Amino acid sequence: MPINQKIFAGVLALFFFLIVMDLARRKKLKVEYSILWTLTAAIILVLVFWYESLVVVTRLIGAVLPTTTLFIFGVMFLLFLNLHFSVRLSGLSEQVKNLGQELGIHTMKKKNHEDTKAQGEEKSK
Repeated sequence: MPINQKIFAGVLALFFFLIVMDLARRKKLKVEYSILWTLTAAIILVLVFWYESLVVVTRLIGAVLPTTTLFIFGVMFLLFLNLHFSVRLSGLSEQVKNLGQELGIHTMKKKNHEDTKAQGEEKSK
């Protein structure tokens, strides 16, 4: 890899790492995700400065070019990330449904209690 590409990719990976750290510091990114994204930035930095490791992995999986290997692993990373978020979203949908049902039950109980109280006051008059 030419030196100007290494510098460019290294600067981008470092910039990405700094953004992740800033988001985690400001509590905009949960710790579990900041670990994932920090690890991703570290892997990018390793691949930038140790390009031979990418070439070795490319040979191991039988790909023709290192860019193909990056593409394959990038797509797999995004697929697993989408799967993770789908599982989390499904859990959150279930929680919202349950909370809505509980709220409806509590609202009905409150209304029935107020109706019973109002009827009791009318009878006592």
